[in-house]
Amino acid sequence: MTNSKSIDLAALLPIPASNANKYTRGKLTLVVGGSSYPGAAFLATRAAQRAGAGYCEVFTAQQNVSKIQTCAPSSVVRCWDELNRLGVTPSNEHHPTACVVGSGFDPDDAEAREQLVYVLQNVEAPVLVDGGAIRMLATKGLRETVLQRTEQGLDTVITPHTGEAIALAAALPSGIAKTPDLAMCLADAFKSTVVLKGPDTEIVSDERSYTMTEGTAALSKAGTGDVLAGIIGSLLAQRLDAFSAAVLGTTLHARAGLRAEKQFGVISVLPEDVVDALPAAIMATAKSGR
Repeated sequence: MTNSKSIDLAALLPIPASNANKYTRGKLTLVVGGSSYPGAAFLATRAAQRAGAGYCEVFTAQQNVSKIQTCAPSSVVRCWDELNRLGVTPSNEHHPTACVVGSGFDPDDAEAREQLVYVLQNVEAPVLVDGGAIRMLATKGLRETVLQRTEQGLDTVITPHTGEAIALAAALPSGIAKTPDLAMCLADAFKSTVVLKGPDTEIVSDERSYTMTEGTAALSKAGTGDVLAGIIGSLLAQRLDAFSAAVLGTTLHARAGLRAEKQFGVISVLPEDVVDALPAAIMATAKSGR
């Protein structure tokens, strides 16, 4: 396993070409926000927009549609029922796309699970699995669906916190867990890029690993994970490979958190403050060259 600590983060920033349009800059479809968690859908969407995606399309629970339309008027918002009819645009050279699924899902919500199954089985683009959808992966059928995506050359990113990672590892068939290292275990079992969130965030993909150590306790609040999902998903939609998107996304998220902490203090930072600090974190990263 190679620890890629010398990654040039500034070089990964997806600076748009002078002749870019909203489609060449990447379309991100977010399948997010169960009926009880409209805020998660908003946070992921706004973070994705701030991270540079040219077009953000949101599928959410019916009860959330008007709320998200009001909070994020520059995004296109539809209800979950429309997902099966409209589908998700496949990614191609000229119109790159990606999908975030699960932010604001209740793990026991059957309707939300249907959205996850649809995304994993049908989306021909990178997919990031977040929130309540992560615990839904703890079944043989869905793990095999993720493995089939890998066989088809499609990237999947899974973003658990420690509790979710332990639950996923515990549900693996006997003999699959070949290492006590949670991130490495899940990356191998799901053949995916795993972002194990914590004070230090571990990122593992294939034979590469990275430890992001720039975080702050200010980020230890509900909703900051939704912000991170939107950032990484946006970078995926802008053509970054899964490992690079995870490394850059977690670092920008942490740096935005530190900037918000300087303004509001470690106690008082809100996830919304992290989103608002993201542009300055991006510009500082570009200027510093690291």
